[in-house]
Amino acid sequence: MVARLWADKMASLLGTVVIENRGGASGMIGATEVARSEPDGYTLLLGNTSTQVLNPAITPNPPYDAIKDFTAIGIIANSPISIAVHPSVPATNLAELIAYIKANPGKVSYGSPGIGTFTNLAGEMFKQSAGTPDVTHIPYKGGGQVITDVVSGHIPMMMVTITNHVLELHRTNKIRIVAVFSPRRLAVLPDVQAAPETYPRLVAELFMGLFAPVATPRAIVQRVGQATRTAIESDDFRTKLLAAGFDPVLDTPDEAQRFLAAEFLRIVPLVKSLNFKLP
Repeated sequence: MVARLWADKMASLLGTVVIENRGGASGMIGATEVARSEPDGYTLLLGNTSTQVLNPAITPNPPYDAIKDFTAIGIIANSPISIAVHPSVPATNLAELIAYIKANPGKVSYGSPGIGTFTNLAGEMFKQSAGTPDVTHIPYKGGGQVITDVVSGHIPMMMVTITNHVLELHRTNKIRIVAVFSPRRLAVLPDVQAAPETYPRLVAELFMGLFAPVATPRAIVQRVGQATRTAIESDDFRTKLLAAGFDPVLDTPDEAQRFLAAEFLRIVPLVKSLNFKLP
């Protein structure tokens, strides 16, 4: 969705943008392709927390260096991870959820799109913060089946990124979002607790931003960055992002690069403290 919105805005600012999906290895295949592309501004990466921070931190001999092989153009939006439960779970906030888990030791599980994903990391962060180590992680091969199994009641809980689909399931009472791992409550979910209200360090937001191969000329980076800021400042672009649960970000290439470095400093020690790695 973010890529499509951005590409549509760029049509009048930079020219036609072609979106090429390069799936696999949690985005590393696509990121590797961009890292090895000609640094001429014609091939860019819509990267995220997984491609630019988490994957390089947990993958033995990663195929690229997220800091040295890319130049940040700008962070476009953040999308928080959330805890969502089946409606039969008697919890509307973190305190009630943790009480339920502790009243049912060893019986509660959570689903994620797979081992080593950012949602999996968020789940382990929650377990550490809440003091509930016996919650079982059930990894899936992608997010769609996780959502299906929570809706059907096959599993009681999941860690899931906020999307339009997830929001609609919450509104129609097919699932219940208990908390979002963002620094503050979302405008689209004002009644849902932000996890840091209870656990200040429980922040897990999937950032999405634009990155170019490292040797891309500064003038090109600045031009694309300015066009991106123009898009983010437009009312229709921001409204669509906010309605889908995204938090728009307005920054410069230098600010985006500093943010990326700060995320490394925050997440890599966390990964090590949790012994979080690929199987």
